[in-house]
Amino acid sequence: MIGLLGMILSAATAAHAEPKPVIAVTWDDLPAHSALPPGVTRVQIAADLLKASADAKAPAFGFINGVQTEREPASAPVLKMWREAGQPLGNHTWSHPNLAALTPEQFTAEIARNEPMLKDLMGDEDWRWLRYPFLSEGDTPEKRLAVRQWLAANHYKIASVTMGFNDWAFGEPYARCMAKGDETAVAELEKRFLEGAAAAADRARAMAKTLYGEDIPYVLLMHAGAFDARMAPRLFKLYQDKGFGFTTLEQAQKHPFYKTDIDPSLPPRPTTLDNALKAKGLPVPPDPVDLKALDAMCR
Repeated sequence: MIGLLGMILSAATAAHAEPKPVIAVTWDDLPAHSALPPGVTRVQIAADLLKASADAKAPAFGFINGVQTEREPASAPVLKMWREAGQPLGNHTWSHPNLAALTPEQFTAEIARNEPMLKDLMGDEDWRWLRYPFLSEGDTPEKRLAVRQWLAANHYKIASVTMGFNDWAFGEPYARCMAKGDETAVAELEKRFLEGAAAAADRARAMAKTLYGEDIPYVLLMHAGAFDARMAPRLFKLYQDKGFGFTTLEQAQKHPFYKTDIDPSLPPRPTTLDNALKAKGLPVPPDPVDLKALDAMCR
């Protein structure tokens, strides 16, 4: 009996000692991402995202493209709403260009053009985080290094991505299906979204355990669009049901995996789990989301 009790206590202690995997949730393309379904506003999307984040106690780091406040002036209040909710903002460049199509000087000018807006919104808080548009660090090693040197000189950290499921690809099909009133197709989108999120979470954990033998804190890439706002409460519950907790971007990127993104002056290493596996000659699990099927919906 004592032996059995000891085994139970040991198992309970081991379970308690096992750290809960954590996700830092980041939201790209504020204040306006993808197409709007009929009757939906950017302000309502932000309100829904912020409420879902607060309810789940999931910090929501937003990355802004300042140009959207000019393209869609009605979206401008979103950025103040984000700050009033106590959530931070960082730099996603002014107009979301791909570094591969620009010179380093053109790209860093895009970053700098966003800064006055960020300074105004963030005050004394740290806004010097860059999320590369398209996650592209350019098409040559020289270009990558030149931009990283600029980032280091200007005290930036790079916001990594170690979990994602192409959530951006659901926005336009959702708007099309809502415009057609196709509830069956919307239900299919919802199913694919949650299945993709679950499979991508399992995929990220498998890759981290191949590399490290354990979980790392994951940085999740999301986009501030209408379908994401619709799905956010269910998405957060899915992660919680899978045993994840939530953390801040700053806390997550203290892990050694992110070292060269926290300090861009260091020689760059792979900063996605996929690329880290490839660098070691290890197989990369397939992407779980069928983009072609999404693109064909409600055409």
